[in-house]
Amino acid sequence: MANAASGMAVHDDCKLKFLELKAKRTFRFIVFKIEEKQKQVVVEKLGEPTKSYEDFTASLPADECRYAVYDFDFVTEENCQKSRIFFIAWSPDTARVRSKMIYASSKDRFKRELDGIQVELQATDPTEIGLDVIKSRAS
Repeated sequence: MANAASGMAVHDDCKLKFLELKAKRTFRFIVFKIEEKQKQVVVEKLGEPTKSYEDFTASLPADECRYAVYDFDFVTEENCQKSRIFFIAWSPDTARVRSKMIYASSKDRFKRELDGIQVELQATDPTEIGLDVIKSRAS
């Protein structure tokens, strides 16, 4: 069903792939793109479990908005293995204004479709999603 604010629908594949990442850990990350002509959010890229955080950040375009989900594994100070699912709203300063507005107005509804997001980040340049930022927000 399309969102009244932005008119964007969410492709079923987005939810299915997210559930696989969450439950089966089939993917390390998923990059989502809004197809303006089809008025829906679709899966653009899937990262294999072996992919690194650098592979993930490299898959975000430098001058276009995207949504992304990243499954971050870490070890706590008590030496416990944990993971957090990050939702990242990528909106670089160099992206078109119209694109930024569409992504901003569709974000909350899209995020609600993905049940299990634990941390949300809004980023306009790579320093805002650096590994140190992820680590500090995970714990």
